[in-house]
Amino acid sequence: MEAPKHLWHNGRITSWQDATVHVGAHALHYGSSVFEGIRVYSTPDGPRYFRLEEHTERLFHSARVYDLVMPYDARAINQACRDVITANGLQSAYVRPIVFRSGFTFSLAPSLDTRVDVSIIALPWGAYHGADAIEKGVDVCVSSWNRAAPNTYPSGAKAGGNYLNSQLIAREAINGGFAEGIALGTDGLLSEGAGENLFIVRKGVIYTPPAASSILCGITRDSVLTLARARGFQVIEQPLPREMLYFADEVFMTGTAAEVTAVRSVDRKPVGSGRPGPITRQLQDDFFGLFDGRTEDQWGWLSPIEETADGRVAA
Repeated sequence: MEAPKHLWHNGRITSWQDATVHVGAHALHYGSSVFEGIRVYSTPDGPRYFRLEEHTERLFHSARVYDLVMPYDARAINQACRDVITANGLQSAYVRPIVFRSGFTFSLAPSLDTRVDVSIIALPWGAYHGADAIEKGVDVCVSSWNRAAPNTYPSGAKAGGNYLNSQLIAREAINGGFAEGIALGTDGLLSEGAGENLFIVRKGVIYTPPAASSILCGITRDSVLTLARARGFQVIEQPLPREMLYFADEVFMTGTAAEVTAVRSVDRKPVGSGRPGPITRQLQDDFFGLFDGRTEDQWGWLSPIEETADGRVAA
């Protein structure tokens, strides 16, 4: 992955080389960081952020859980996200705002005046699981690593430390020849992928694990739920046993990086015909259609990069 030339760091656009953090930073030692992943898509009307405001809102919610005192308000973060796209001349991008304790302390209960930094990185990034993943689907496995119990760490907060668990799941899967791993909760029921939410289609009904299944309630997940209901599909959020993966007619995963990716096999067992199914295909078409004009953005999910002098986002 090639680093961008510029990023936003503590209130200004700077070069990649100049945005540094000390080795004593609390976040480095204890994982006290929260972050977001946001997509910018190239559309017929120019580059557009996908649900920027909702991502920023979740960033602030995650920071609140860990008492990270945000040095900027939501409007400033949204503008910074726009500025970093302009600074790098990007038409499409993956954007990573991160908020972290950069001050030095070994305390596990750092004081609220411990320094907090904010950085935003934007870079070109295509399909997370490779160019063929959207078209052909991916092979996944059920991981031996579980998601944590609900009252250990809050899975609803997008915190850096949570992703140590995701690294274990993903590396186990890759080492086993799979594209991704699916985690169970401590109750033995389905939770989510290392970095994606999970959907199962059976007899025309779409199922997905609920918030209580130790998942991050993804913004792409919410988008797909909305698109599915708009299409008239029945969608059920409920706890699901592992075997539903093997009974499924279709399985797919969603996430900002993964977008909408079909699963063609689980534990080397083909899902349905072993190819992306019709409901998955329809939802992929509706999702990607938002960015080429085939799907009307009736929810106001797309926002332009430029902002006018009076603070309104340009049309």
